[in-house]
Amino acid sequence: MAEDETTPAAEGANGAETQVQAPKMRILTQFIRDMSFENILAQKGKGGDLKPEIQVQVNLDARKRQADNQYEVSTKFNITSKAQDSTLFALELDYAGVFEVTNVPEAQLHPYLLIECPRMIFPFVRRIVADVTRDGGFPPLNLDTIDFVALYRQMLTERQKQQAATTPAN
Repeated sequence: MAEDETTPAAEGANGAETQVQAPKMRILTQFIRDMSFENILAQKGKGGDLKPEIQVQVNLDARKRQADNQYEVSTKFNITSKAQDSTLFALELDYAGVFEVTNVPEAQLHPYLLIECPRMIFPFVRRIVADVTRDGGFPPLNLDTIDFVALYRQMLTERQKQQAATTPAN
């Protein structure tokens, strides 16, 4: 028997109790939209024991699909490994998931899509990155956990700075 997930009754503005539905998310599908791995070290014919510096850049995007309550969330990773001012490898991965999201208020939908949805598909991205780097001849790169809340806040801050820069002063 399925249980109806509701939060305890909340008192409305007129004093009447209302049931608040808990947010629900379901992953409908996930896929690699685009991926590129370039082993620059092998192309240069170099080898040896290097201590690389790994740089990871993450971009997030979400868009509504034509079906009700369906959203496509894309996580884009640009990963480079450098040692001694030389690039060892470059990995670009655009990984997306299609989610069905219900019971999320419109005002909270944007952060929900760009925080909770990427958090759900991140373990799959981590696995792909580890496999590709290992298959490319390097030790598997196990990405650290990403704080999607901090990433979302950073994205909002950058957007506000851009808006302030483009808005003419009075």
